[in-house]
Amino acid sequence: MLALRSQALARSAPSAARWASTSASSKDKYKVVVVGAGSGGLNVANQIYNRFKSAGKALNEGDIAVVDAAEYHYYQPGWTLVGAGLKEKEETRRKLSDLVPAHLAHIPENVKTFDPKASSVTTSSGRKIGYENLVVATGLQTNWSAIPGLEKALADPSSGVSSIYSYQTCDKAWKDIDALRSGKAIFTQPAGVIKCAGAPQKIMWMAWDRYQKTGRGSNISIDFYTGMPSMFSVKKYSEALNELRLKRGVGANFQHNLVSVNPEAHKATFKTADGSVDVDYTLLHVSPPMGPLEVIKNSPIADQAGWVSVDQGTLRHTNPEYDNVWALGDCSSLPTSKTAAAITAQTPVLTENLFSVVDTGKVANATYDGYTSCPLLTGYGELMLAEFKYGLEPKESFASYLGDQSIPRTAFYYLKKDFFPWVYWNYMIKGQWFGSSGFFKPTFGQ
Repeated sequence: MLALRSQALARSAPSAARWASTSASSKDKYKVVVVGAGSGGLNVANQIYNRFKSAGKALNEGDIAVVDAAEYHYYQPGWTLVGAGLKEKEETRRKLSDLVPAHLAHIPENVKTFDPKASSVTTSSGRKIGYENLVVATGLQTNWSAIPGLEKALADPSSGVSSIYSYQTCDKAWKDIDALRSGKAIFTQPAGVIKCAGAPQKIMWMAWDRYQKTGRGSNISIDFYTGMPSMFSVKKYSEALNELRLKRGVGANFQHNLVSVNPEAHKATFKTADGSVDVDYTLLHVSPPMGPLEVIKNSPIADQAGWVSVDQGTLRHTNPEYDNVWALGDCSSLPTSKTAAAITAQTPVLTENLFSVVDTGKVANATYDGYTSCPLLTGYGELMLAEFKYGLEPKESFASYLGDQSIPRTAFYYLKKDFFPWVYWNYMIKGQWFGSSGFFKPTFGQ
């Protein structure tokens, strides 16, 4: 086996020709093991395969393994569209087995333990799988049970409680929003890291607009209860969203973190700096707290917070002893918003650096700048396209053509509603979409 440890690299840099020569017939040893077959996993597995092929150093079929026991693959950004009545939830999922191409080996199991010193993982069945490079793309964990009463409320069709953060509940969000004729609608966002930090208010804005367009606006009050100190992490977009909130008469309660739900009494309890407060609701949309998966948190590849500890520029593990371990997406320690758009910028960087390490023994000049995007729906036919990088600094793709992206626009709305889902299924998960670079793979200076 070719070791990619720093000690071995100091002695000699391996050639890709030798690296690709090993037969793929050994079912428990792979050139690359990708853990997770979500937005990041399928994308990066295909890009790595394509990168070696384009360099004339193609791998054998089956040299890259994708390890994931899931039956379905989900387009999670589509759940907001389902909650807004714009899509059927069945449009947001496909059989995972249908999405893994023949050149990738699919191992339909979940990883139970990581052993980076031995360059192996062990699955829930006890199967030990060796690798020469490991890419971790497991996503994160949604902690529904962390809020007492929430799971019971979500299971009750008449509770008025819903969430766009799961396939099982996103259509309930639309049913509840559309059925409400009067009362108090509350939309929550937890303190801390979550997937797509703009989603909790996207669904709120869509509900507000639905009520205006159907003549119910004067009968329904809408309030945003967030554990965060502002409407959004990036100052520019936060100010624009707060201005929109004031203009539309939507209430805001900052640093109010949902801690329990009483569906029988239709009460939600929020923790505040001064204690706690009980709030009555007619409709309650909950964005649950999230965090790292236990399998990552309890592994040697995790940082103190439980995320896979990687260099924020190269996406390679920060521990030199684990320099054949990489990570991207929601499971990683990268200090940027956890979105599918972020993955489109991370994947080419990880791919180029992994290829360069195998080919030359050192990382390339590919560096991730923290780019991420949050397409903020603000109503039917309008969307604020937030794009930014490390340091919460805006990095807008269309500003020079269309103007300030903090202004909601119809063109952006159709990107979110129609173009991005089409690109996702037809190109992104196949490793053929590069985010703000579109269909053109970014180049990195040598």
